[in-house]
Amino acid sequence: MRKFSIGLLALTLLAGASFAWAEDKADLAAIYKIKDEGLNRSQVMELESYLTDVYSPRLAGSPAMRQAAQWVEGKFKEWGLQNIHHEAYDFGRSWELKKFQAHMMEPAYSPLIAYPKAWVPGLSGVVRGEAVRVEIASEADFDKYRGKLKGQFVLSQPARAVEARFKPLGSRYTDPELEELSRMPDPGANPFERYARMRGQMPNRQLQRRINEFYLAEGVAAVLEPSRLGDGGTLFVGSGGEQAKNAPAVPVQVVVAVEHYNRMCRILDKKIKVQLEMELQARFVDQDTSDWNLIAEIPGSDKKEEIVMLGGHFDTWHAGTGATDDSSGCSVSMEAVRILQAAGLKPRRTIRVGFWGAEEEGLLGSRAYVSEHFASRPAPPADMDRTSEEYRTWRMNSMRTPPTLKAEYARLSAYFNHDNGTGKIRGIYLQGSEEVRPIFEAWLAPFKDMGASTITIRNTGGTDHLSFDNVGLPGFQFIQDEIEYSTRTHHSNMDVYDRVQPGDLMQSAVIMASMVYHTAMRDELLPRKPMIRPETRGPRGR
Repeated sequence: MRKFSIGLLALTLLAGASFAWAEDKADLAAIYKIKDEGLNRSQVMELESYLTDVYSPRLAGSPAMRQAAQWVEGKFKEWGLQNIHHEAYDFGRSWELKKFQAHMMEPAYSPLIAYPKAWVPGLSGVVRGEAVRVEIASEADFDKYRGKLKGQFVLSQPARAVEARFKPLGSRYTDPELEELSRMPDPGANPFERYARMRGQMPNRQLQRRINEFYLAEGVAAVLEPSRLGDGGTLFVGSGGEQAKNAPAVPVQVVVAVEHYNRMCRILDKKIKVQLEMELQARFVDQDTSDWNLIAEIPGSDKKEEIVMLGGHFDTWHAGTGATDDSSGCSVSMEAVRILQAAGLKPRRTIRVGFWGAEEEGLLGSRAYVSEHFASRPAPPADMDRTSEEYRTWRMNSMRTPPTLKAEYARLSAYFNHDNGTGKIRGIYLQGSEEVRPIFEAWLAPFKDMGASTITIRNTGGTDHLSFDNVGLPGFQFIQDEIEYSTRTHHSNMDVYDRVQPGDLMQSAVIMASMVYHTAMRDELLPRKPMIRPETRGPRGR
């Protein structure tokens, strides 16, 4: 065995490190062009305005989503992108809100701040009826209300306490918080404790189905509830039904601003009648049960068969216009590819942008795309209830099964996702991939003065990069300032253009363009994490 002196070994390691550093050194000339175009001639807020003010909301599979896609395709063509197309996958029925209004008529008139949940039926004309507080904790409570609810508006929850807000709704990461985020989590802590706690707080789905069946049988006019979060006119609205074409029927369900809901509860507590009037025009869109992903490319040169991807999800909820969730991610991704084209930068690898459908229903679009192009796992039985514990168990077990790899699997370098609101990029999550740390450190170094320098080994969940990461592909989500994401905009009626921060989106588009460009120019594909053996995976495939 040949012996190395400590000095020679150190020099050898240093030389290897220098070679790696030299390969991944940021291209400052390219970054100058990217910053010049992205900061001095930005179009990101104009893109954001079209995606929110004009072509939104975009519920998955809806006609509005298709109209928005046509506009995006036009911009891609204008900028010279190629291979612009849709890729369909089976989704189910969509839903459209056509008209809605709600009023308290007695004992005093007041318009209500309220929104119907998605995937609920409409009402037959303008409906007027009395409000009644109903408390159902189990099926045994049905008998208390049987035969007493026909034509009435059911207030299904108790009043929710509203406290004064002494802290600002918006925030940015502080330096100590970023420092903490950059550290490895306590290995003794359970990273899934938060998810387990959230699951424990979720309503009993089987009981809720039985309650819905009871309300339908009793002929209630509508079921009202206070917004689970938010106050001051901000309310958070999701789905009241399911997108499956054969999904069980549900009653009309409406989320009401907490202050307006609480007022009705207090009046009823005084044994004074509350009369409401409501109109809801809504329809299920089930002529075509497919949804789709929107794809476009900047062709590469000598490595054009290899791919670098970026994107976000194209679908939004319906109470607002999806400005921060995730029109901001789509606007940033559009602006990033526009910058690269306008700056005249020619990537070696093909840069592919993907706008995903049905992220809000469970990453359905990106999962379908990954399954079609990169790696697939078994599909659940068609008749399995996706809300059941049986399905959750099936999904956990399926994640322990190695995926079937497709031809493009070996050609993808990385996917970069933008989907945490309007906040500027502060760094990036490594998703446990230590090998990319020095690469990303080099690429982010020129953006330290713009606030982006934090790199953390931690994982982050909840959005489309997981579809790539879950099959062993490099999928990354950026660290972003919270701003008002959880407190005001995420899935709320205030997720609108005016809550978007222009400077943050400009900074994000510049950094996204640079990260994608450097990945496209690197001699080798980005390193990948080793495929974890099925028996060593933890919850949710980790």
